[in-house]
Amino acid sequence: MLTRSAAILALTATTALAQQTDITIGMQLEPPNLDPTGGAAAAIDEVVYANLFEGLTRFGPDGAVQPALAKSWEVSEDGKTWTFVLNAGVTFHDGTTMDADDVVFSLDRARAEDSTNAQKALFAGIDSVEAVDATTVRITLSEPNGNLGFNLAWGDAVIVAPESAETNATAPVGTGPFKLANWAQGDRVELVANPDYWGTAPALTAATFKFISDPNAAFAAMMAGDVDAFPVFPAPETLSNFEADPRFSVIVGSTEGETILAMNNKAITDVRVREAISHAIDRQAIIDGAMFGYGTPIGTHFAPHNPDYVDLTGQSAHDPDRARALLAEAGVEDLTLRLMLPPPAYARRGGEIIASQLREVGIKTEISNLEWAQWLEQVFRGKDFDLTIVSHTEPADINIYARPDYYFQYDNPDLQALNDKITVTSDPAMRSQLLADAQKMIADDYVNGYLFQLAKTGVADARIQGLWENSPTQAIDLTGVSWSE
Repeated sequence: MLTRSAAILALTATTALAQQTDITIGMQLEPPNLDPTGGAAAAIDEVVYANLFEGLTRFGPDGAVQPALAKSWEVSEDGKTWTFVLNAGVTFHDGTTMDADDVVFSLDRARAEDSTNAQKALFAGIDSVEAVDATTVRITLSEPNGNLGFNLAWGDAVIVAPESAETNATAPVGTGPFKLANWAQGDRVELVANPDYWGTAPALTAATFKFISDPNAAFAAMMAGDVDAFPVFPAPETLSNFEADPRFSVIVGSTEGETILAMNNKAITDVRVREAISHAIDRQAIIDGAMFGYGTPIGTHFAPHNPDYVDLTGQSAHDPDRARALLAEAGVEDLTLRLMLPPPAYARRGGEIIASQLREVGIKTEISNLEWAQWLEQVFRGKDFDLTIVSHTEPADINIYARPDYYFQYDNPDLQALNDKITVTSDPAMRSQLLADAQKMIADDYVNGYLFQLAKTGVADARIQGLWENSPTQAIDLTGVSWSE
């Protein structure tokens, strides 16, 4: 009798588990706000991309551009006019209708002169956005741009409503399959399924993003079952523990995250000094010491998994003697540089290793550990730094080097002209050559110290399916996530 009761209880428990529709996701960094059109932090999109907010197009798990709020589009023969047909019956979370006027508002707002959009350059080639009718939008470009569908898939290009745009930072209102239930700042963001979602309803009914900054606490939370998944796990040194435990699955993939030792080119103006810094760096030691072997060395700002990647790691190979010679040639002695480090482990751990490597060639560093909001204010917006370490997780973003006002302040008219040419080129072979030229140009100028492509190391309950293996954009997309039976 006891055996049968135990069996019934076990069956009941199994059934209950099979019916689970809520999930708790671990994240190391809390987003500074929840508006993807008004902030540069990757943590914003990790929470809201495809979950709360949607654009005309979106990135799929493989990085391919897919339809989203636009179900189809056509491009004119001259490549300057794109006509998007919107899905009908779409509403925002507050019940208001999403139509062509909202698209016009959103894109005009993103490209406006006073726009605070972190990726305003995505919209630079747009001449006009018109509502042809309620479900048709015409975008006219100043020059052909075969990348427009790609640009509109970024989180910075999501569609927002005029009524709620100004309050999306704290009370986000999108069109996505989930909506905000609660944001307990410093602890968690809670989402619930949107019952009026226009598209396919997600399998999950609720999701909590739990912020755990300490890697040891992240490990403990996973082991204790306090979180169900940690898609970007901050303690790679513990992954072997999870691999040996059948309760978990370890998900290792690639990201768009070029991790760099960024240099303020207006503070470090001599290319010989930047080259010396680059030769002082031992990439593999950083990958082994800071990332426990996870990561792919890079020699320029381009993802190795991209078919147009050129391996330029040899050009800035670890060569301390060469670094010392370059510093002597530049007449630099007793150099001290400020190294500002944001919270991620790759920056804090990597920063200590790089400081040691620079010391070996005669460069001293003053390390400042900054919280994320402080890093954004002082380094990214204020440009008040000499060196910093950050992972650029935006997809295919070598075009940032054509923006002289970007935080590392690289101003090269030749690169800017080359970027303009890339933008209007649609021929694949020619485009590949131009991208190769751009990679070589920034490597030749030693704009930054190029470290490694960030690996995506995630841990999840083994019963969870549908989490992205790779990160073609900075997102924890829950639209295809479910619990297996």
